[in-house]
Amino acid sequence: MFTGLVEDLGTVAAVHGGADGVRLTVEAPLARRLGDGDSVAVNGVCLTAVGVCGDRFGADVMHETLRRSSLGQVEAGGRVNLELPLRAGARLGGHVVQGHVDAVGVVAAAREDGFARLVTIEAEPALLRYVVEKGSIAVDGVSLTVAAVDEATFSVSLIPETLQRTNLGAAALGTVVNLEVDILAKYVEKLLGARLPA
Repeated sequence: MFTGLVEDLGTVAAVHGGADGVRLTVEAPLARRLGDGDSVAVNGVCLTAVGVCGDRFGADVMHETLRRSSLGQVEAGGRVNLELPLRAGARLGGHVVQGHVDAVGVVAAAREDGFARLVTIEAEPALLRYVVEKGSIAVDGVSLTVAAVDEATFSVSLIPETLQRTNLGAAALGTVVNLEVDILAKYVEKLLGARLPA
């Protein structure tokens, strides 16, 4: 489990793709805290670290993950948000993030709003049904508060700290981002659906 509070901004050192999937190699100081087999969120996707050596770690990305996330578009030199799992007893500063990306969205607009930047993201209606104003959503693994939502988009406001410490500071029109909705919304829907008559 993660919190959506990015701990490090890594650089993709290499991408090796083949018929079986993709192996990413990521460079970041956070790698020194990893061992082979440890979980790490990369742009909000929970992956397993392999081949850890110094400031580098590898991670194998299977077809299911490539289909559901933006990791298939990552290139060498790209910047990725990194987070280690929440430790028992630690503060939950963001919200409950599983690292199980639901879908991707596309940055449709961005404008300055005082010291913040308001970013609007297009997403599928099947995902937007779980998004509510002032609720939580993970965008590329960053826990954010929804500022507004309509039938086709939602908006988030990014403070300077988020712009500086995550790859969202470089997000421009057309940027594809990973989205994970609040798991509680899905559980509520399932429980209520089971109780309501058909």
